[in-house]
Amino acid sequence: MIEIEHIAERGRFQARVEGLLCVADYRLHGHRMEIVHTEVPPPLAGRGIAARLVRAALTHARTNALEVVPLCSYVRAYMRRHPDTQDLLA
Repeated sequence: MIEIEHIAERGRFQARVEGLLCVADYRLHGHRMEIVHTEVPPPLAGRGIAARLVRAALTHARTNALEVVPLCSYVRAYMRRHPDTQDLLA
């Protein structure tokens, strides 16, 4: 099980997997959440870790009535693949 931690003061959702740091970084501008970067180290690629981080970020946005601006290409692709997230788009 992957435990995702929200570090609000850093604008980050993160998880440590096999000792490696995986992140989804964001910036808040009022009621807009700009998700700017996701990163999963290459040895962990293909395990769905980035998707879990993005899902956590989008759940946070929904819970806090934030509009999402997906500046990260991975987040844009994730949101296209998951139509249930479209209502979050700014």
